[in-house]
Amino acid sequence: MIKALVPFADGLEEIEAVTIVDILRRGGVTVVTASIGPSLSVRGAHSLILQADAMFSDVAGDSFDALILPGGGEGTENLKKCSQLIEMIVRQRQKGRCLAAICAAPTVFSVAEVFIPGQHATCYPTCQMQLDCQWVNQPVVEHGGIITGKAPGSAALFSLVLLKALVGERTAIRVAREMDIEF
Repeated sequence: MIKALVPFADGLEEIEAVTIVDILRRGGVTVVTASIGPSLSVRGAHSLILQADAMFSDVAGDSFDALILPGGGEGTENLKKCSQLIEMIVRQRQKGRCLAAICAAPTVFSVAEVFIPGQHATCYPTCQMQLDCQWVNQPVVEHGGIITGKAPGSAALFSLVLLKALVGERTAIRVAREMDIEF
């Protein structure tokens, strides 16, 4: 069974977080959401309250096939401040496991210094100067073992590309068809 971790931070972009979790679970991935804040309840950028499955500190030592970061300006800044998360990103990269982030969150990978020379990635356009790699103006970029998404409007495509990388094209196509998404 493929297992993915999606850290939740106050100020996260709700549509990205929910879309990632929903599409991966539809595809059979075991997804654990983990709050990096003081509570399982996390306030989104648009005042929606999301309930995480666990506290990040309780799962930070666990093994995951994928580590996926939803964006949101404030949420991303909160992710950058979590030293346990930065350490986990580095370990994930060293083990050759999947790393993915969308919107502002690919900039967390720059903080963790996991982009390789010549790496291409995308992110929300106003965040591109915070990347320590080559920004590409595309909805989703899969390069150098890292999957990045551009913006909230890319959340479904990003999640389907991620699902394809984790469990295969057949499952990603099935989920896309069931949701009536062009993929």
